[in-house]
Amino acid sequence: MANRRYSCIGLFNPKSPANVGSVMRAAGCYGVNSVFYTGTRYDRAQDFITDTKKVHQDIPLIGIDDLQKILPLGCTPVAVEMVEGARPLPEYTHPDRALYIFGPEDGSLGKEVLDWCEDVIYIPTNGCMNLAATVNVLLYDRLAKGLNTKSGPKFAP
Repeated sequence: MANRRYSCIGLFNPKSPANVGSVMRAAGCYGVNSVFYTGTRYDRAQDFITDTKKVHQDIPLIGIDDLQKILPLGCTPVAVEMVEGARPLPEYTHPDRALYIFGPEDGSLGKEVLDWCEDVIYIPTNGCMNLAATVNVLLYDRLAKGLNTKSGPKFAP
């Protein structure tokens, strides 16, 4: 039977091509299936300067109008945002099929996005991390909890 687990990333109006490139690199490292983004700021500055592994050639990076419209059937939308009522990542059980949604580097996810997300989680830190760092931490947590979707290299002890 095929593996039914997958993860996708949704970027809400990302600003920085450097951070989107780093998100793509993280997507490749942790077996993400696709990355979606909204807004036009990234399109105006598109440059994969930090996607040194050229992951964008293997994992789709797709510009869309509305992240909610691409949500596959049976996929759990998970907002990653520091808001009241959000659950801390260390206590979170990742769904088998998830679309993780991240806000812009210079802002937050609005109520219109948070309202349709089934889960809202945050990474407890002293201060805020940038977008790429946040994506890396979340994806590593998913991997550490046994929910990575694609096989990566195996290292013998």
